Amino acid sequence: MKNNQVDGYKFRRQHPINIYIADFYCHKLKLVIEIDRAYHLAEEQQVLDKERTATIEFQGLQVIRFTNEEVLLKLPEVINKIKEFITSVS
Repeated sequence: MKNNQVDGYKFRRQHPINIYIADFYCHKLKLVIEIDRAYHLAEEQQVLDKERTATIEFQGLQVIRFTNEEVLLKLPEVINKIKEFITSVS
């Protein structure tokens, strides 16, 4: 990700969507990317995350979630998954 862009698509950091703040958002792709820390593994948090995702998707947006570890340890694979999404909607 260079200058918050992937394949020429600009991603905004900490972008407000409804009552939430998305980690990354691309308006042109209608894509929200969420980066989940370890506490997202807790059952209570997973319920909240599902509600959050449903609220965001209800607005016609797509959500992709990655773990913090994936971003830190496997960034090329994370970027490839984002590129696969871009290819699937282009």
